[in-house]
Amino acid sequence: MIISASRRTDIPSFFSEWFYNQIVKGYFMKMNPYNRKEELVEVTPSTVEAIVFWTKNPKPLLGYLNKLDGLGYRYLFHFTLNNYEELGLEPGLAGVADRIKVFQDLSKQIGKEKVIWRYDPIVVSNQTTEKFHIANFSYLAVSLKGYTQRVIISFLDFYPKKQARLKQLTTQKKLEIIELRHSPEEERLFFLVQQLQEIALQNGLEIYTCGEVGDFSQFKIEPGSCIDGKLINHIFNLTNDYPRDKSQRAACRCVKSVDIGRYRTCQYQCSYCYAN
Repeated sequence: MIISASRRTDIPSFFSEWFYNQIVKGYFMKMNPYNRKEELVEVTPSTVEAIVFWTKNPKPLLGYLNKLDGLGYRYLFHFTLNNYEELGLEPGLAGVADRIKVFQDLSKQIGKEKVIWRYDPIVVSNQTTEKFHIANFSYLAVSLKGYTQRVIISFLDFYPKKQARLKQLTTQKKLEIIELRHSPEEERLFFLVQQLQEIALQNGLEIYTCGEVGDFSQFKIEPGSCIDGKLINHIFNLTNDYPRDKSQRAACRCVKSVDIGRYRTCQYQCSYCYAN
């Protein structure tokens, strides 16, 4: 069993103490988001192959990691690090310099192979143009060089529940979001993706996409999987065969996991988020 903690909320940022207490108790209550029924999920070091943390600030969890090590749990992190401070897309986050420092500290503590950088979502607009993302991605990649081995990118998806928040933001900030995945903007998309690939290569990073339908193999960018069975096996010297997670969207390549988070509990209130 792989534990996802969590696609639905930022557990390391806001629920670190709760998470560790439940680990010690040996169970979580998993809620079905559709009917809100709860299911008991028992966890032990022998039944959990790995814990995959998703976060924008793991600092509150750092003090618990040695305890998780002592209990025999394996884990890795997806660390989302964008830089949309001036736009107000991520209003609850600390400054980017502080978050870079936390990323570096986490990498030093657990190893760079266990900290995956997510540049996600890529919001292209009249204020965050291709030029902005090339410069921003380069700044972040240089700052994280030697602290991670892999970066995952994906472009903004227009889920219906995002529309009201984004509309309010576009009015306040005079923001015009541009969808590059549709013709006639595809050339701009390919240009941007190629530039990101070159920057990643220059900084020793493998680069993958997340949930993207488009084919970027010509730029040496392959579709990735965030809950990546092969990577988990490699990092932790395991030989498990993990089934694909059929409950995810069609373009998702993640293997099956148990998500223990709950929607509408993250306090960051990012304008592009599907979980709030």
